[in-house]
Amino acid sequence: MAQQSFKTAIIGAGTIGLYLAWKLSQQGHKVTVFEKKSNTSGKVCSGLISDRINDFIDIPSECIIKEIGKCQINFGKTKVNLKFSPIHYLIDRDLLNQHLLKLAQDSGAKIYFKHDVTQEDFSFFDKIIGCDGALSKTRKILKLPDPPMKLGVQFFLNDKDQSQIVQTWPAKQGFFWRIPGRDKIEYGAMGDPHSIVADLKEFCKKQGLDISKINMEAAFIPSGIVMPISQRFALCGDAAGMTKPWSGGGVVWGLKAAQMLLNEFPDFKRYRTNAISFYKPMIDKGNLMLNLVLWFGQNAPFLLPRNVVRDNDFPIV
Repeated sequence: MAQQSFKTAIIGAGTIGLYLAWKLSQQGHKVTVFEKKSNTSGKVCSGLISDRINDFIDIPSECIIKEIGKCQINFGKTKVNLKFSPIHYLIDRDLLNQHLLKLAQDSGAKIYFKHDVTQEDFSFFDKIIGCDGALSKTRKILKLPDPPMKLGVQFFLNDKDQSQIVQTWPAKQGFFWRIPGRDKIEYGAMGDPHSIVADLKEFCKKQGLDISKINMEAAFIPSGIVMPISQRFALCGDAAGMTKPWSGGGVVWGLKAAQMLLNEFPDFKRYRTNAISFYKPMIDKGNLMLNLVLWFGQNAPFLLPRNVVRDNDFPIV
């Protein structure tokens, strides 16, 4: 018996939206992607992603900027050396999305740029999947609440650094970071939306960094599951609040959720149940652990281990 084909709209041509467009098109569904921007580029994101991304996408070598194996967490005089397991890569997100765009188009998906979706657009489709980021238009049209938000801020300095170690420092409700690229060093912060920009500027001053002529970019980071109870509508990735509380990263989490959706398609209610049962406990535990680590780092750093091996995607604790 032939599989039923569904006219499916995907809102957002980021990594998760394009991945779903590619895979659903391969399954024989008629997929249309709407993206409000003129291209797939420009997402404010560090691009630090674990090797698990290769479980979903065969990453072209040109997308990989550098291999990153460790993170040094600085609490004053105390340092915690965290070894990533699996290894992480610094990935050029623009090149990655261009690769996925070609895969989706070659599989038959139609991609429309400069199209800010409206509720009227939904009437032409059997299934609608919102992959349109932290400030999801799909979520607003469905009148769903926003998940809790932090703010991520980043900027780049033109400098070479051959090291393969990320450095972080505690911030209010989050942390500051330094990621060595190939020809640039990324600095950034995640934390309280009301204070993190000022806190990052003060941090840079203490680090002796001249950022007077640097343009900072910012983006909201959601962390808390929001999903419609519907067989017609679904959310995935940042639009559903699927980001790691301890790092703000959402690519591997979003891809795993997308695979859940593909496994259950077209049963969106079953996808919703599976996604909530999997991600909500991890987000709750992640927020608790982040707060505990920040507290111990500031008040009793001598109690923290000096060397840790950690699964940065799906830790046991």
